[in-house]
Amino acid sequence: MAEEQNKSCSSPNFAEETYMNADPVELQDNAFRELAADEHYRPIMHPARDYAEVTPYSVITGLILAVVFSAAAAYLGLRVGQVFEAAIPIAIIAVGLSGALKKKDSLGQNVIIQSIGACSGVIVAGAIFTLPALFILQDKHPDITVNFFEIFLSSLFGGVLGILFFIPFRKYFVKDMHGKYPFPEATATTQVLVSSQAKGASNGGQAKILVIASLIGGLYDYIVATFGVWAETVTSAVTGWGAVLAEKTKIVLSCNTGAALLGLGYIVGLKYAFVIFAGSAFVWWVIIPLMGTYGSESIAMLGTDAIFSNYARLIGIGGIAMAGIIGIIKSWGIIMQAADLAAREIKGNTKSTQSAIRWQRDISMKHIVFFMTIALIAVLIFFWAGVLHNFWQALVAWIVVTLISFLFTTVAANAIAIVGSNPVSGMTLMTLIVASAIFVAIGINGTSGIVASMVIGGVVCTALSMAGGFVTDLKIGYWLGSTPRKQESWKFLGTLVSAATVGGVILLLNKVYGFTGPDALVAPQANAMAKVIEPIMMGGETPWILYMTGAILALLLNWLGVPALAFCLGMFIPMQLNTPMLIGGAIAWFVSSRSKDKEVNDARRDRGTLIASGLIAGGALFGVFAALTRFAGFEYQSSMPVILNQWLGVIAYIALICYLAIQSINARK
Repeated sequence: MAEEQNKSCSSPNFAEETYMNADPVELQDNAFRELAADEHYRPIMHPARDYAEVTPYSVITGLILAVVFSAAAAYLGLRVGQVFEAAIPIAIIAVGLSGALKKKDSLGQNVIIQSIGACSGVIVAGAIFTLPALFILQDKHPDITVNFFEIFLSSLFGGVLGILFFIPFRKYFVKDMHGKYPFPEATATTQVLVSSQAKGASNGGQAKILVIASLIGGLYDYIVATFGVWAETVTSAVTGWGAVLAEKTKIVLSCNTGAALLGLGYIVGLKYAFVIFAGSAFVWWVIIPLMGTYGSESIAMLGTDAIFSNYARLIGIGGIAMAGIIGIIKSWGIIMQAADLAAREIKGNTKSTQSAIRWQRDISMKHIVFFMTIALIAVLIFFWAGVLHNFWQALVAWIVVTLISFLFTTVAANAIAIVGSNPVSGMTLMTLIVASAIFVAIGINGTSGIVASMVIGGVVCTALSMAGGFVTDLKIGYWLGSTPRKQESWKFLGTLVSAATVGGVILLLNKVYGFTGPDALVAPQANAMAKVIEPIMMGGETPWILYMTGAILALLLNWLGVPALAFCLGMFIPMQLNTPMLIGGAIAWFVSSRSKDKEVNDARRDRGTLIASGLIAGGALFGVFAALTRFAGFEYQSSMPVILNQWLGVIAYIALICYLAIQSINARK
């Protein structure tokens, strides 16, 4: 049957053919692996049929969830520095609502709900990583001002550019590279949406596995985040020998015990997880000990976390920037193909996208170019009339934003496709540094330069965040069989609503909590941006040597054949978040290689993917509950001794590892 489906998918008259059998209720076995030369992928919704996708129900529900999750994500991101991925909990809510309302053929509508609602997370990340820096710097520089429209338009234009710049690359990332990237977040979200299709003993059993794993992962993460029954991060520094080692050599081993990160590592797999962890180990076990032992006295007095944040991490930022440039060079052929396609379609030398199979139908390239032109003109006017008030300076800023946003679109998409984590704050920080140096050279400095850099940086940050998040939405749609054009079209409305919500929430949180003072919001990324930009604009020093070191390292890694972006991501992300990725990847390798029977190994791997997806989904959903608990004012202070709390964390984590491994191995072919 699968062969018949694949042949029908490749037929030139596929759009006119009739597929008589009912749609499958689970993904094909080639959904997550590379395809053979004569093999094709068949999504759940038949590519040539029409389905209910964009309806008043799906659009209104998506917009409501975009507002709710924008507010929740902004609060959590500014409070603790972590922006939860909204796609998974929104998918869970969409599936629950369609089940409660007994909607038939709800899969296409659920994809639209998820796609519109997921605008919240990416817009929030773009806004809160940059714009709160203006409030932070107001204490030192009272003449710095910020208003709702600066925040709103910065987020809106960035989101719109991210959508428009990525659409020409959709086919390459989502279809042509099928099975070559793990897409961890998209995998988990897709499994959630597929669970709503379960209709038989076999598929009902899969849905049951997903639900149980989600409850285990969600309750596990909620208990540790809210009540601290066991340590959320276990570290060698709390033991006697570990404390001495950290003090004398600055060497520390740490691991986050969360369920979601363990599941993420399983889906990423051992190859990429190992490269990411190698980058982390290089920073924490080589760079930080060298700086702490042979660096200046002021550095030696700092703890390992401070050395990482203030110095070592900057090497990772330089590496990410250079890895991005390398990626752009390697992707230049793809970029030129997209540009050539646009030029030929505008001239009328290609077939209209209307004739394409519904499943592969994008917004017309003519319309993309038209809307892109309108958006870029609007951005230039915003920079000129609303930020810099000097046309030539605004033009330079516009050129910088346009080039970086477009070229780094592929880098952001690559990062999400590989590890499910977008290094948007690192790329934005490097963008701000380069842009600020250019601005100073053309006379934009002082407090006006700070405002210009942050607002413009907000546009870039949101554009890259949106490009990375959008590839997840479109990959989900590809696996399930949605119409790309509908996802692309309604993404703009979700962006508008999310940008307006984020602007209001940031101003509200500044009035209620503030960004400076004893009980202020932490906003770690915005504080980092403020710390870097202020000296550039006010005549201070910039650690160019650290950035250049990372750039040279990325060049060497590329020369040696090591994935530079994955390695440098490991250098940028704290070790406690990379260690569970390696553990999860090791479990995936273990369960899929124990048997001599390939079909058994495949069944175990697939069952593990389902369980890992449940752990991610549960962790994401209950992470929202944990944020709401904090928002309600509940702060539980555990009186448990630290060492006991740490050992309980180790025991709980081992139990979680055993659950994932044993349940995966229990699969039958």
